[in-house]
Amino acid sequence: MKPHTPLIAASLALALAFALTAPVAADAVQLMSAPVTIATPQENANLVARLTALDGRQGLTNDYSFRISSQHPGVVGQKITRAQHTYKGLRVLGSESVVVTNAAGDIVSVSVADRRPGVEPQASTPGMPLPPALPAPADLTPAISADDAIRVAVQAIAPGGTHRWPPSAELLIYPVMKTVRAASAATKPEEQLNALDVQEVVDRYALAYLVQLRMALNGKVIYYDVVVDALSGAIIAQWPALKTVIGSGNSQYNGVVPISTSATAGGFQMLDSARGTGGQFGGMAITNANHSSPNNPNPGSIYTNSSNTWGDGKQYSGGSTTDANGQTAAVNALWGLMNTYDTNRNVLGWQSLDGNNTATYIAAHVGTAYDNAFYDDSCHCMYIGDGNSFTSLGAIDVIGHEMSHGVTAATADLIYSGESGGLNESNSDIGGEMVEAYARAGGTGAVVPASGNDWMMGTEISKSGEPLRWMYKPHKDGSSPDAWSTSLKNLDVHYSSGPNNRMFYFLSQGSKADPASDYYSAFLTRTPAAMTGIGNDKAYRIWFKALTTKFTSATNYADARNKVLQAAQELYGASSKEAIAVQRAYAAINVGADVDEQAGGGGGGGGGGGGDAVEQVRNGGFESGATGWSGSIGVITANSAHAPYEGTRYAWLGGNGRRSTETLTQQVQIPATASSAQLSFALHIDTAETKNTVYDTMTVTVAPAGGSGATATLATYTNLTPAAGYQLRSFDLLPYKGQTVTLSFSMREDRSKQTSFVLDKVSLLTK
Repeated sequence: MKPHTPLIAASLALALAFALTAPVAADAVQLMSAPVTIATPQENANLVARLTALDGRQGLTNDYSFRISSQHPGVVGQKITRAQHTYKGLRVLGSESVVVTNAAGDIVSVSVADRRPGVEPQASTPGMPLPPALPAPADLTPAISADDAIRVAVQAIAPGGTHRWPPSAELLIYPVMKTVRAASAATKPEEQLNALDVQEVVDRYALAYLVQLRMALNGKVIYYDVVVDALSGAIIAQWPALKTVIGSGNSQYNGVVPISTSATAGGFQMLDSARGTGGQFGGMAITNANHSSPNNPNPGSIYTNSSNTWGDGKQYSGGSTTDANGQTAAVNALWGLMNTYDTNRNVLGWQSLDGNNTATYIAAHVGTAYDNAFYDDSCHCMYIGDGNSFTSLGAIDVIGHEMSHGVTAATADLIYSGESGGLNESNSDIGGEMVEAYARAGGTGAVVPASGNDWMMGTEISKSGEPLRWMYKPHKDGSSPDAWSTSLKNLDVHYSSGPNNRMFYFLSQGSKADPASDYYSAFLTRTPAAMTGIGNDKAYRIWFKALTTKFTSATNYADARNKVLQAAQELYGASSKEAIAVQRAYAAINVGADVDEQAGGGGGGGGGGGGDAVEQVRNGGFESGATGWSGSIGVITANSAHAPYEGTRYAWLGGNGRRSTETLTQQVQIPATASSAQLSFALHIDTAETKNTVYDTMTVTVAPAGGSGATATLATYTNLTPAAGYQLRSFDLLPYKGQTVTLSFSMREDRSKQTSFVLDKVSLLTK
């Protein structure tokens, strides 16, 4: 007899199930946890052991392991640990696991970007090339030294430069990627490809040094990451690593503003001890770089003043940096820094840049007439120039933008090139706009106001009034595309950010149906033609949750769409208007298919568009008992021991506490004309197992009916991945279009200690 879940656990599951299906009042809940305690070496070792045990199901040897890289808050009650993948002791760049744990340290979920040699993808996709062979031992022995690699990189990037920070060279395995088409898109014209029609796969592995250069030359800071082949010395890849934008205080852009300072023996200083702890100055601070050379800027000391009234509200004239005119740049900076901190803390619960409330600082007056502002992850700080072609670069959206780079660096750490680099820049543009909206409304409250920002980056610092970027219509700058294409990864990251900026605008504000409008997208083909936005607050919560708890460093546009959709479904429900808005907003930039707002939603997927979504699974919520299902139909129940995801019934596989196997199957047909086929289901796992060993499993497979093809494993879940409440899972089955396939959920339990795999809302939507 299946053991009953304790009442408190059942109540928790019910509460979480409701939270996933019922709309949430955005201002009623705190999204992110308070600062977390960094794990001890022993706790990290225990987590690595559990992750290694999860790998054991794939038959992986001790050549494979994990390296803990960072830890930060997750959503309330959870913690995020980022674990880099290693092979034979070498990090595999861009391959990592984002591990979500609860307050007890149990693994709730794992988001994986797996590029390790010899590891089959979780879902075997027909038509995709086989992974490359394992590197031979000779291929993992470098022929050049780390110093040699640094010399090669310096010669290529800045041979006459000086090092601001000592260069580094890490020996690692670099997966050289290539783009391949899904079988269903093999004959599509290039201009008709959707982001979900293609996939990035490993073409080959290279032993390489990741060289990090933090240099300066001719008054410019030059930060680059360079991948140098450790066998030949050739440069494989390179990308810029500098994140830039080309009392009371009289601010330059916002009139008289309140700023938080602290008293000294002789007056006041721009040290905000109420925001942030530790760091270089013990609180958020504004310092005077006093024209320190951009080649190697010295932040200088904290601004001081005899009174607590600062600045004259005018553009810096070139004289003293400490008189009223010189203080104005510092007022701009402190007001921007305070509002950036308050937006994320008051709205999301996220404290400072890293979520752990570590203080940062901004140095004003870098260089002379310096046309730049940049975030430097080496010091977790920001530098601001006075401008020449621009005015002072301390506008509110610019500061929100640069400081959002600090959030990215502490969380997803998106690689600053290709599509991931564009998403990195886009996150900063999103952060800048949300900080602007919050600040314009007074900088208080638990929601991001619905308006107040202008959806244009850098308007205030522009002498001509023309912004750096238009989020609602990126191509207005002449270089940024409005939508995804296969060439997006080849653009500078400030331009490849454009489509995601537009997605976020549509998600928040909606679109227009007039083709002549800047707010129109030809990719929105469903009804209504003008999609409905969900507002700044909900859009920011969804995006921030995806960035901090799901994105990996290699996330691209297609992966971002899937993870942003998961975040929306987890926050507001699988078929909620918010989840539908995410699908439509991404469809508007050619990432995934469009859906109808009233009849669509619930999963999406695939490329192109057109046609109503059709449910192919019969009785996926089990409300009609065993109808449509075969196998161990006795697992379908309305037992009060578990709460259903929705309705009154669910399928309870496992939970026996003895040797047993249970399987549910259903044959479904995927039309030959389908442009998308998205399988999704809700799964809750609880277990009585206590050891870091896989004992109980549930495997999800798909196979052509009649045994005409190989069975593909979509996922395997184990006793090592329990989760409080339901987790939504989704898989693309478009490669099976034109076929009848058998979906199978197969559970195996060992001789003692139960694990329950509670399944609900199985859905296969095709278009």
